[in-house]
Amino acid sequence: MGELSGHVLLVLWGGFAIGLIFGAIGQRIEFCLSGGLREWWSEGRPRRAGAFFLASAVALAGTQLAAGLGWVDLGASIYYPGSFSWLLVPAGGVLFGYGMILARGCGSRALVLLGDGNVRSLLVLLCLGLAAGAMLTGVLAPLRLAVAEATEVALRPGEPSLPGVLASAGLPGGFARAAAAVVAAAGLAGWALFRLRLARHPREAAGAAGIGLLVPAAWMLTGRFGADDFDPMPVESLTFVAPVTDALQYLMLSTGLSLRFGVAVVAGVVLGSAILSLATRSFELRGFESAREVVRMAAGGVLMGGGGALALGCSVGQGLTGLSSLALMSFPAVGGILAGAWLAVRGPEFLRIH
Repeated sequence: MGELSGHVLLVLWGGFAIGLIFGAIGQRIEFCLSGGLREWWSEGRPRRAGAFFLASAVALAGTQLAAGLGWVDLGASIYYPGSFSWLLVPAGGVLFGYGMILARGCGSRALVLLGDGNVRSLLVLLCLGLAAGAMLTGVLAPLRLAVAEATEVALRPGEPSLPGVLASAGLPGGFARAAAAVVAAAGLAGWALFRLRLARHPREAAGAAGIGLLVPAAWMLTGRFGADDFDPMPVESLTFVAPVTDALQYLMLSTGLSLRFGVAVVAGVVLGSAILSLATRSFELRGFESAREVVRMAAGGVLMGGGGALALGCSVGQGLTGLSSLALMSFPAVGGILAGAWLAVRGPEFLRIH
């Protein structure tokens, strides 16, 4: 760390701080799309699902404001590609969504639970990281790239996002961004607060808004403070698939690898959750209850890792960060995640997870 330049240190420590806050809030309000959808669709309790959608609304509004003010160049992120696979992105989302129900939580939730003393989540994270690594750069990468190339859909220049499409249709660029952001953010927030009754739970609503604000904070941290003419850092925000793989690699090969923003966030999430759980005396070591549960958690982790790699993000990476950029690619990814979760909770009996 001592040999790193100033802007790199700032981004890494900032990412660690963002992770601390995410972990603490996530532990406090049990922030989790997987659990929220399961409680909503199976038990008629939409509070936690509403918290996720409110966080997405706040993330979207904050990110589009920052982009409109020129504080971050979203076009430099992975969410604005020149093309993407019409097959792999939604299919990966389906695998991830099914896997997060199987594992009883997504990657970010597993990190929070690990800090809370849940040993089961360690297996989930190990399987997620290994599967994502195999799909991104390992033995499955050639197959992924071949299928991606065969199913590639090209995006016209300037149209990798919803505001870009509206601008190409004739709307002024600034107005297109503002209109898309206001309609999408207001719709999500109103639905979460009133339709899903989150307004009745002010603590959860405040926590969800806090998590949502971390997304534009991370965008600005990497995109504004990480900018350097000679050593620019990737423009990115919160996601928990590739960073889990990177964290595992860094633990084993730290002398030959550079510390990345996502790894700092991952460490912060675990520590933030642990600090709050110890402070509130809720920390408790919890293990597996049966061999069946071991298989279930491992399978869920593998599906999330492989699926998240195909979809280029997880419930947070696409559901919060991706949607905050209004990237066209994020809509089929999030649709796939929701579809996969629905299959696991409400789908045909042979696919349901009990």
